[in-house]
Amino acid sequence: MSNPLPKSPRLDSCYSDQSLMRTTNTNIRQPDPAVTTTSHTPLHQHVQLAVEQYFAELEGELPINLYQTILQEVEKPLLEVVLAQSEGNQSKAATILGLNRGTLRKKMQLYGLM
Repeated sequence: MSNPLPKSPRLDSCYSDQSLMRTTNTNIRQPDPAVTTTSHTPLHQHVQLAVEQYFAELEGELPINLYQTILQEVEKPLLEVVLAQSEGNQSKAATILGLNRGTLRKKMQLYGLM
């Protein structure tokens, strides 16, 4: 199935405040303790900021099929991070994600994560 989206900034490029993140030797991005507070920002606020920045970068151009695009853009990095956090243990990753292990394996194959 082809994606009829106009050429526009990728969703991952719109969340550009890298000052709050650092890279560890395992390539998992962790919050920088120097700027982390004791309260946690809810995930939905991060998503809202990313989508608002995405629209700002489009400069008035309207995206097409945004819902499906966001799901596709989020799923692979979600799987990558959860698999890293579970140290590659697919059963543990499936439990964290609330998926059947077989479903997780299908998604891993789809994204070339096996």
